[in-house]
Order: sequence, then structure tokens, then C-alpha cells
Amino acid sequence: MTMNFQPILGAEHKRPLLIAGPCSAETEEQVLQTARELAPQGIDLFRAGIWKPRTRPGEFEGIGTPGLAWLRRVKEETGLRTTTEVANTQHVFEALKYGIDVLWIGARTTVNPFSVQEVADALAGVDIPVLIKNPVNPDLKLWIGAIERVYKAGIRRIAVIHRGFSHHGETRYRNVPRWQIPIELKRLFPDLPILCDNSHICGRRDTLQAVAQQALDFNYDGLMTEVHPTPDAAWSDAAQQITPAQYGLLTQQLHFRESGAEDPAFLQNIDHLRHQIDDIDEELFQMLAQRMKLAQGIGEYKKRNNIAIVQPARWNEIVERATAKARTQGLSDDFVEMVLRAIHEESIKQQSKVLHGEAV
Repeated sequence: MTMNFQPILGAEHKRPLLIAGPCSAETEEQVLQTARELAPQGIDLFRAGIWKPRTRPGEFEGIGTPGLAWLRRVKEETGLRTTTEVANTQHVFEALKYGIDVLWIGARTTVNPFSVQEVADALAGVDIPVLIKNPVNPDLKLWIGAIERVYKAGIRRIAVIHRGFSHHGETRYRNVPRWQIPIELKRLFPDLPILCDNSHICGRRDTLQAVAQQALDFNYDGLMTEVHPTPDAAWSDAAQQITPAQYGLLTQQLHFRESGAEDPAFLQNIDHLRHQIDDIDEELFQMLAQRMKLAQGIGEYKKRNNIAIVQPARWNEIVERATAKARTQGLSDDFVEMVLRAIHEESIKQQSKVLHGEAV
């Protein structure tokens, strides 16, 4: 499907979009205090969760519809536009009734096509910006499917929010970024705005700045950050929220990058470097093709001698040798292992074809 997206806040809005506010609307005073302290900082949207999908029952699941009246007061008193998460038809209708300016679809909704379709159907005929968070799992097709469903409902002002992905095992993130997934989404849809939810990627305050800066370095179109007047007392996600004063310091220290430049010297130099990269890429693929030819030859010998394709000892030998050499070239172990794994998987496919008499 070909999709043409319109700017979230109008073509005149040039700088990165800044969205801030509490994880959850807890009390009217908490919401208004946060908004009053954020308003002078020039944010574009005030966020607050009204309905909160929690992992286990019994946890705080949002204040519900009464909180929408508080967001309406935020608009009236501060002039800030507001945004909240919706997950079903009732949420959409209630949010529209209270004049919410922008809606977002959360990660736990995006993962379910039935839920996304329900929200999309409720939005049919409505002209309102919609932000779509990535699904909990690292599934780019599922993310694109949610975008398509909302787009087919007639919504044209769409942006996506990268909030990281679930991961089993030790990691310094609450949700690992897997930056290559949103970068690939941006490659497929260049005019689709992409925002970074640094709060949910980090899950803690001390890394919010670094992740926000990395997103801007990757040419993201904005940030969504959770801000609370007393974070340690927050009813949900306390560890990742910061005070309005801390948020002001965070944004002041960010370095906003330009998406491009018109300086002739810059363009000439970068064009020269890109041509060199193109030449090296061509050589790389030629060498990879030669390597696969050799793998096919090894497959022929294994077939004649009834030898299994996968040889763990040989694979370990390749990984150890290549990693040691790559370190001397300044390449990280993770990068080398990723490249070798892809090469190994393709080599196994080539040898399997030989073993089963398939065309290669």
C-alpha cells in the first residue's frame, strides 16, 4: 500500500516534536501542576495516561474518564495541546468528547490486529493525529500493519513512536531499542515522522539523556518523555519519570541535528565518501558471492561423504579467529558475531540445497 502522510502539527512546525507529561493522570492537582511547570518550556503536547494496560490485575489501571476533564482543564489554563492512549472504541469516543488533540495507540494494543482494527474503525471519518507505538515484540510487519489499518480508516496525520522491544535476559534497558527496526521503517516510509519514547526504552532516569540524544542523532522527529512533579511517589513507572525541572535540563542539554545541509563543500566531501562506500559495498558482495560458491563446493564433498552440514567445532573456530582479528580493526564483538551469523546461515542454506539436489 502506498501511503502519503501529513505533518502531525502542520507544515509550519519545523523543530523536533516534544511530548511530555506524567505516565498516568493520578489526581487533578498532579496533572495541572505538571502542565503548569511544563508549559513555559515550550513542549508541543502534554501527555498523560488515562487508561493504563497493566501486566497484572490489581495494579493501578488508570483513573479513567474523570481524568479527561483534567486534561481539558490543562488546555484551558495553559494552552497546551493534549494527548492520551486509546485501546478500544469507548476510549476513542470518550477522548474525542473531551477534546483530546492527539491520540496514541500503545505497544500492547499494536501487537493485536483485532484491537488496532477496533480503534481504526472508531476513528473512521475523524480528522485527528494518531501516534502508533511499536508492538511489544520486534515485529516490523506487525508495526506496519497497524499503520496501514489506521491509514485505511482515513487518518493521514500519523506518526510512530519507538519505545523499544521486550527482551529476555540481562540488558541495561527496560525495552531494548533495536534501532535497526525503526530505521528500516523510516527507509520504507521516508515521510513518516518517528518519535522516541526514551522513558520506556530506559526504564530509569540516569540514561534518559543518552537515549534521547541518540534518537536525535539518528534524525528522529521528536521525543516523548514521562514527567511527574514527584516521580518517586508516582502510581506507575516511578523509576523512569523525572521532574519538570529535570526535564528542562534534559532538553537544554540536547543537541538538535540538522536533517541535511546545502553547503557545497559539505555536499562534495560527503558525496566523495559515499562513493567510496558504494565501491567497497560492491567488492564486499562480490567476495560474499565467491564465499558462497566455496560453501557450495564444501556441500558437494559433504554430500559425497555423507557428512552433516553443521559442524560446531569449525563454526567456533571461525568465530574466535574472526573476532580476534576484528578487534584489532576497532570492530565490536557484537557486530562481528552478527555479520558472521548471517553469513553462516546463508552458507547452511547453500549447502542444504546441494545436499537435497536443489538448484543454487
